[in-house]
Amino acid sequence: MSVQHALLTSLLERPSSGYELARRFDRSIGYFWHATHQQIYRELGRMAQNGWIAAQESKGDARNRKKVYFVLPPGRDELARWVLEPANGLDARDEILVRLRADAVIGPLGLGPEMARLIEMHRERLETYRRIEVRDFAAAEPTRAQRLQHALLRRGIRYEEDWVAWAEDLLPLLAQPGGGA
Repeated sequence: MSVQHALLTSLLERPSSGYELARRFDRSIGYFWHATHQQIYRELGRMAQNGWIAAQESKGDARNRKKVYFVLPPGRDELARWVLEPANGLDARDEILVRLRADAVIGPLGLGPEMARLIEMHRERLETYRRIEVRDFAAAEPTRAQRLQHALLRRGIRYEEDWVAWAEDLLPLLAQPGGGA
């Protein structure tokens, strides 16, 4: 996934300043696609150069003025093109999997504490997702957009539930003293 396409999606949801966009990104798309604030600002510049977005200065006194970015028709067209483009395959970039494979080859390396730390992080994210679900998806008659957004959140909840269960099953193996296969 391109961070530019994630940003276009977010800006179509609500035009925002770079700062607001970065904060919103951290609280939504950032759960499954990480981008630093610096990267977001850099990509906003590239997107403006491509003619996908534009910025309008907000009203107010000089101290509180900010650029509010919004998507132009070519940006909407680019996002639609990208959405329909076939994916490059499954993205399996989970660093712990490589570490576990290395532990299988040359270990035991003592990955138990790291796995326990990751379990706790995934539990925290799971609880965050569950709080978001209760807060944002209690409407009796949700719109199509709300149903799609809820489906994305449910995917995240299921992923975190599965990750925690898998890692908890694996944790005792990491605590075992070494030996070959």
